[in-house]
Amino acid sequence: MARNLIIIGSGPSGYTAAIYAARALLNPLVIAGYQPGGQLMLTTLVENFPGFSKGILGPELMMEMRKQAENLGAEIIDRDATKVDFKSRPFKIWVEDELYEAWSVIIATGARPRWLGVKGKKNLLVEEFQHVHHAMLLSLKIEM
Repeated sequence: MARNLIIIGSGPSGYTAAIYAARALLNPLVIAGYQPGGQLMLTTLVENFPGFSKGILGPELMMEMRKQAENLGAEIIDRDATKVDFKSRPFKIWVEDELYEAWSVIIATGARPRWLGVKGKKNLLVEEFQHVHHAMLLSLKIEM
C-alpha cells in the first residue's frame, strides 16, 4: 500500500519536512541514508539557527531534529534510496531491494561540499570532528 509521503534526505530540510508532515498526520517515511544528518554533522557551532541563543553543535541539532520528527510520528530508516521511478503514481522508491511507494515525495538531499585542495585539510577536518564528537559525548553523559 502506498504511503502518503516519503522524504529522501535527513539534513535540516528533510527533518523539518518530516516534522511538519507528521504534525499534519501524513505519517511520513524518511529515508535518511547511511550517513544521516547532512552537512551539519560536520559543523561545529551553529549560531544562526532560531531558538538557540548561545548556538548549538551541528550534530546535536540534527539529533534533536530527528528526535522531534520521531516523537511526532515520522518513521526513519538509515539506509540509502538506490533507485526511483517518478513516471507514474504512486511513485516508487527502492531502498536496496525493498520497494516503497508514495503519493508524494520530497527530495531533500541537500548539497555536497566542494573541498579546496588545501594541504592538511583532511587533518583539520578530522581534528574538528573529533572535538565535536567529544563534546557530544560529554553532553550525552551529562543528560544520562
